[in-house]
Amino acid sequence: MEKVPSFNAQIEDSIKKHWDLDALTDYKGATLQYQDVARKIEKLHILFENSGVVKGDRIALCGRNMSNWAVAFLATLTYGAVAVPVLHEFTAEQIHHIVNHSEAKLLFVGDVVAKQIDPDKMPALEGIINIPDYSLMISRSEALTNARENLNRFFGERYPKYFRKEFINYYKEENPEELCIINYTSGTTGFSKGVMIPYRAMWSNLDFASEVLDGELNPGDNTISILPMAHMYGMAFEFIKEFMTGCHIYYLTRIPSPAVVAQAFKDVKPIIIIAVPLVIEKIIRKKVFPKITPSIKVLMKTPVLGVKIKERIRKQVLDAFGGRLYEVIVGGAALNQEVEAFLKDIKFPVTVGYGATECAPIITYADWHTHKAGSCGRQVVHMEVKIDSKHPQKEPGEILARGLNVMLGYYKNDEATQNTIDKDGWYHTGDLGIMDKKGNVFIKGRSKNMLLGPSGQNIFPEEIEDALNSLPMVNESIVVQRDTKLVALVYPDMDACSAQNMSSDDVEDLMKKNLEQLNATQPPYCKISHIEIHNEEFEKTPKKSIKRYLYK
Repeated sequence: MEKVPSFNAQIEDSIKKHWDLDALTDYKGATLQYQDVARKIEKLHILFENSGVVKGDRIALCGRNMSNWAVAFLATLTYGAVAVPVLHEFTAEQIHHIVNHSEAKLLFVGDVVAKQIDPDKMPALEGIINIPDYSLMISRSEALTNARENLNRFFGERYPKYFRKEFINYYKEENPEELCIINYTSGTTGFSKGVMIPYRAMWSNLDFASEVLDGELNPGDNTISILPMAHMYGMAFEFIKEFMTGCHIYYLTRIPSPAVVAQAFKDVKPIIIIAVPLVIEKIIRKKVFPKITPSIKVLMKTPVLGVKIKERIRKQVLDAFGGRLYEVIVGGAALNQEVEAFLKDIKFPVTVGYGATECAPIITYADWHTHKAGSCGRQVVHMEVKIDSKHPQKEPGEILARGLNVMLGYYKNDEATQNTIDKDGWYHTGDLGIMDKKGNVFIKGRSKNMLLGPSGQNIFPEEIEDALNSLPMVNESIVVQRDTKLVALVYPDMDACSAQNMSSDDVEDLMKKNLEQLNATQPPYCKISHIEIHNEEFEKTPKKSIKRYLYK
């Protein structure tokens, strides 16, 4: 294996190098410079040290994206602890499960999460810390209470005159295989897998991003964070790369509605945008397509005038994204073919990458100049990709990946690890694809059935179906995605309905009640819009699995 530099050393170097630059801003709120980030990290290190946190302890973080979330994450790694990022949109029960399963010692929480969770259901926690001001929500340790109450005094005693960058000396991982992050693919017991991400994978993803973006992304450039930092996609490419470069990162700190995002693009003028397809498609369909009349479409096809019209449209689209954009990188799913074809036609800088939490996350990518429509790029630096098929260019096979980005395995789940990483080190993605002669990968299906939420959240339909199938008169169900909404297809227990003399109207009324009961247990991005009743049993494979593709 190639030599892997220290990831934490690069965090330290970036802070020292960019000391006087703006680092993190809560959109329409306060700004931290890199020196402010360093000071906050140092205080958290003193808090950890005096409360008994030791190298390797787990520290969980659950809250909306904001500057203090980022600082707490950096402080965790540079102290030598293991970060456990948790999606703030998980239900309280899911958060409890992850905190308990990961054996977290401390939990950082945002305002909303603080009101939802029940500390009594996380008995092993020594303390819960409020992210906005690092105050203690709860302490079960005298040492933690004392450390927080005397934090400013301890800091003043350690640095009596001033705090300078020369004083910074962070923990440097001793081995690139050392555990850095445990990132859960889901929050539900029985479905959640704690992906163990080593330092080498963090460095490898950073090295990839540097290879493809250095020169385009520079110190002082503005960027914006839309995707959850608790998700590896958002963390690696909206936070880590930008912070290491010396960029100024803006956090929305609120639900990223289309209106909020559009205004933020206008104000921040980001250099790059990392997004899921839905964000891009909504902007194009709502702000661009309505302006292109049938006559303009005809003119766009003419040799000379068409070029000028496309240039004008391209500028208008770029302006909608802030006007300074180098590239939009879409991940998580393919772009709508109509939207992608339009953007390619006007030479808009958009590309599509592919990855997985298990690869922290990148597997394939191509710069927008060389990206082939319909593909998700080519294998990235430090990674190998192949298609498990006799004829990879024509016959779809499972996409396999191997290299520095691949996880150590699933926490406390050797069986799942062995089923996912084979003896030769290949990570089995569960996705189907083909690969052309130039190495471009085209995804043809997802055997894992995972769906993508509006902000990049992973939605596992099996979890929702499991809850739905336990409700009255539900025999079996499938959850599918139509446009942006989740729909549940239900085959009722017809025998039981007949036995109770239930009419079709009675069944529909019951399913409406089931819908309310189901949605009350789901995070917002997993809520079902409506239930469709099927009067026949779903078609199945010989293994008795529902043929999902028939019902999408």
